[in-house]
This record gives sequence, C-alpha cells and structure tokens, in this order.
Amino acid sequence: MKLDTMMQELEALGKERTKKIYMSNGAKEPLFGVTTGSMKPYVKQIKINQELAEQLYATGNYDAMYFAGVIADPKAMTEEDYDRWIEQAYFYMISDYVVAVTLAESDIAQEVSDKWIASGEELKMSAGWHCYCWLLGNRKDEEFSKEKLLGMLEYVKQNIRQAPPRTQVAMNNFVMTVGVSFKPLHEEAVQFAKEIGPIETKREGKKPGLLHAFAEIEKQVEKGRIGFKRKYVRC
Repeated sequence: MKLDTMMQELEALGKERTKKIYMSNGAKEPLFGVTTGSMKPYVKQIKINQELAEQLYATGNYDAMYFAGVIADPKAMTEEDYDRWIEQAYFYMISDYVVAVTLAESDIAQEVSDKWIASGEELKMSAGWHCYCWLLGNRKDEEFSKEKLLGMLEYVKQNIRQAPPRTQVAMNNFVMTVGVSFKPLHEEAVQFAKEIGPIETKREGKKPGLLHAFAEIEKQVEKGRIGFKRKYVRC
C-alpha cells in the first residue's frame, strides 16, 4: 500500500471524540483520532513494511506514527533509526507506546535504552525505562543480568523524586514490572517499592497523580500473576 492511500484510509477511520481524547493527553495536529482496534484489519493486510512505516512516521501525524510502529520491522532498524524516531516523539504516547514498544522487539533494545536513560532528556529517559518494562514483560528471565537490574532498582530509589514527571511514571512502572515479571528479583523489588513509597507526580493540565509501585505489585500478587509474561509486545 502506498503512503497516500494509507493516509486516506486512516483519515476515514478518524473519530472526533477519539481525537479529543488523544489531544487531552498531549497529541497535536495533525491527527485523525483513529482507535488502535480499527487499525487491526490493515495490520493483517500489510503485516511488516519498513519502507511504509518510515514514510508514515515522517508525516508527524500521530495516528500515522502509531501505525508506523505496528508495521515496522524492529530488527531492520538501526540505532540511528531509533534515535531519529525518539527525536521526533513529541509526547509520551509516541515515546513510550510507539518507539519503546518497537525497540523492545529489536536485538539492540537494552543498549539503546541504556543510552536514552542516561541522556537526561525526559521523553528519552521515559522511553528507555518503559522499553525495559516491555522487555521484562515478554522475554525470559535468563536474558537479563540480575546484577544490572538490581543496580537499576537502586538508581530509581535514589533518583525518582528528582526526575521529570514522565520519567517518574516510567521509573515507577519499571519497579513494578521487575516485581511482577522478573521472578529472581521479586522480593528485592517489593522492598525497593516499599522504601520508595508513594510519589505524587505532576501532570500538565490535570490533577496530580499518585504513583505507588508497592501497591501495584501487591495487587498482582493477590491475582497470582507473579512471573507474568505476555506473548507479544506489539499488538
């Protein structure tokens, strides 16, 4: 499918109500307001098409950028490609749910995420921490260094209260994900979550939110979901 045709199809799927919801979360024009569910028939039709993904992402249209992540070929993308994508990710729904998700299916996910976490830039850091969440929730425990993750938990404990809001959310999610999806550090993650305690995070245009990894881990313990792994990262 060509770019112009795909953009016309996305525009036809757009809903004003969905568009308003996306914009309330930080999306900007251009966008159509396409639900992820309505994209699925096109995902089945197109499957993987890196060339089209790059063209869609470059439009700057939120819906097109999201769809680009779904049809991209993560293992064909280089570190430079991911850096280019994260530079164009202007709000968290792109950085965390498009770029980080796509990166999580690549072979260079940890390497790139580590670089972004160390960048000092809010959305890059958020994407890096969230990529680890996607990885831990999908890949076998044996693919990770227990010592490295333990050091990352310690880093979160020492730095989360000084981090930018979106990075705080990602750090909190990381602690929670280690506690739920990485069995070798479950007990340690619970202890770190207790020590960190609840964190009030500011959200632009909204009431402050409360982050509490310990409470979230406890909910998953009650549901018997410790060790949970999802089959796929992308929809």
